[in-house]
This record gives sequence, structure tokens and C-alpha cells, in this order.
Amino acid sequence: MDAAKRKAIEAAGWQVGDAADFLEMSDEERQLLDTRVALALAIRDQRKASKLSQKQLGAKLKTTQPRVAKIERAASDVSLDQLVRALTAAGGSIVVKVGQGTAKSTKRAGAKKGKVVLEVTAAK
Repeated sequence: MDAAKRKAIEAAGWQVGDAADFLEMSDEERQLLDTRVALALAIRDQRKASKLSQKQLGAKLKTTQPRVAKIERAASDVSLDQLVRALTAAGGSIVVKVGQGTAKSTKRAGAKKGKVVLEVTAAK
């Protein structure tokens, strides 16, 4: 939404936000949702890059095509473990970098102190 439209909407007394604002999600809940969605998108992209159908990926995971469809849309009944397993089964990988300790070690880890960076990479 452009700034002028947003300003006009707010001037009329409306609030502008996203679904997380509407649901009054905490920062932790937002981060978890963002992580789940990023993984789900990475799974779909990796599956397509690996030229796998949902049915073929399901066979690798010992599950069904409808379950893979749920995994790729980050359905609420899909665990983070299932998302990670699906990504690796499709040929992708995850590198976890944790920032901790001194600024020097934080810089080496590629993350700010106390921050975890999940780096999702696709196989070629």
C-alpha cells in the first residue's frame, strides 16, 4: 500500500496492519510463523528445482501427496521437524548460525548476539 493511501485510511479512523497485528501475535509467535512460512516456501522451491512432484517427495518422506501439500503451505498441524525433514528430502539443507559471546565470535557466526540465523540453501 502506498503512503498516501495508508495516510488517508488512518485519517478516516481505520488501523492498518497485517494478520499478525489483527491476531495480536507476540514477537515470538510472529518469528515462529515467519520461520514456518519461509521453510514451507523453500520446500516448494527446492522440490520444483529437484524436479520432484508432491507425490514423489511424499514417497521419500513415507507420507502422502496431500500431506506434502500441507507441508508446503505450513499448515498448523505440520511440525518444524516435518518441515526440516521435507526440505532435506527435497535436496535442500539448513545451516544454523548462533550469535553469542563477544563481538568477534558473533561476527564469525554471522549473527547478532543472542540471534539465531537459519540459512536455508538449495542443492543444485
